[in-house]
This record gives sequence, structure tokens and C-alpha cells, in this order.
Amino acid sequence: MHIEAVPTNCLLSTNGFCLLPRAIPAATLAELQLAFKAFAGAGDRINIAHPLVRQVAEAEWLQHLLQPHFMAPPFVVRAIAFDKSPQANWSVTWHQDLTIAIAERRDVPDFGPWSRKAGIPHVQPPTALLERMLTARLHLDDAPVDNGALRVLSGSHLGGRWSAEEIESLRESGSEFVCAARAGDVLLMRPLLLHASSRAENPRRRRVLHLEFADQRLPMGLEWGGWQATIERTGLHQPATSS
Repeated sequence: MHIEAVPTNCLLSTNGFCLLPRAIPAATLAELQLAFKAFAGAGDRINIAHPLVRQVAEAEWLQHLLQPHFMAPPFVVRAIAFDKSPQANWSVTWHQDLTIAIAERRDVPDFGPWSRKAGIPHVQPPTALLERMLTARLHLDDAPVDNGALRVLSGSHLGGRWSAEEIESLRESGSEFVCAARAGDVLLMRPLLLHASSRAENPRRRRVLHLEFADQRLPMGLEWGGWQATIERTGLHQPATSS
């Protein structure tokens, strides 16, 4: 395992991630920090129909960062907020983000297995769909190395889905990057990129708004589900039972 500094060039297609310093406008950062000031849990699934989430996801500054990496205009399909703190300090083992949120379960070829998270249907879609998606992690607080910064294995998104044995092998031979970030930074990453995070050694607030984007409709009646269809649009968040 080789731990390296995050590259300054944004080779998202090669590395699978790209850290963009000070990308969030100051006014937007302040608004998000205020909106998530009373965060109570490790992770909440956010209503993508909420005006603030829509405002940020559709903002010109964020779309400008996203659009070069899509074949069509991207739209937000899931939002999760994470808040590591002295009261909620956890670690996450190496994994890929393999599920998407769906409005209603329908049995469709190549989509499965199914699960439920916070009462919302989730499914593992074909790998080709995940390869076209992109996540934007908006940092609302500093996330230095000692405060649970995200760790990634560069280039691991290019191999499709990895088994547990293959992940262990990649950890031994691959290049690990620690994505230390400052408040206002944005981390772009592919869902298939292997990533993890450690418990904070010096725990303090580390709020991240995690927005997942796609650029295509789903087949055979499946609909993207950011739970806007099942939760009142006035609510900003609900606790996540898993993440």
C-alpha cells in the first residue's frame, strides 16, 4: 500500500476522483452550514425535492464542474449528509457505492439485488449505469487527515465490481490517497471508486453533503427515487438506518 498526496490535476477519468479547492461560493457555504447546523446523526438521507438541495444541485457553479463528465445534462438522484463529530465518530471499510435509490420496486432484468434503506427501495443496477454516474461531496467543515478524511484507491473505478478478496489484493498493491479537504472544497468521485474512512483521531465536526448525479432515465418503468415521492416536500432530512 502506497499512501500519496492528492494529485493537483483533475484526471477524473483516470483516477476516479478529483478534489476541487474552494469550489463552493462563500454565500452558498454559509447557507449550507446554517441549514445543517443542528445535525444529530452520523448520516441522514436528504429530500432531493427540498428547495435548498435543488438550488445547490442545479446551481451554475456546480453544473459547470459536473457537465464535462457527462454525456447529457446531469440531475441529482440521491442526497446524503454525513456528520462526523465527537458524538458520532465511525469508520467505514473499503467499499464501492453499488446501489441507487428507486421510487418504487419493479422487477427489471439486470437490476438486483434489492434492499431498503430508511424505508426507500434501493437496487444494484448494471455496472454500465454506475459508470456514468458521478458523486459530488461538498465539504461544509475542514476534513484533515486526523478528522476522518476520505481515503480512496486511485483507478479502482475502472475494474467494475470488486469481490472482497479482490479488494484486499488491491489494498496491498494499489495507490491510496487521503482526500484531506477544507470547508468549501468539492470532491468529485465515481461510485465504483473504492473508498473508506477511519475514525477521527481528533474528532470535531466534519459535515459533508453527498450528492449523486445521473444523466439518463431508468428502463421499464423504474424511476429514480430521492424519496421526494414518499416524503413531504417540506422536510429536509430523515435519519438513515444504514449508509
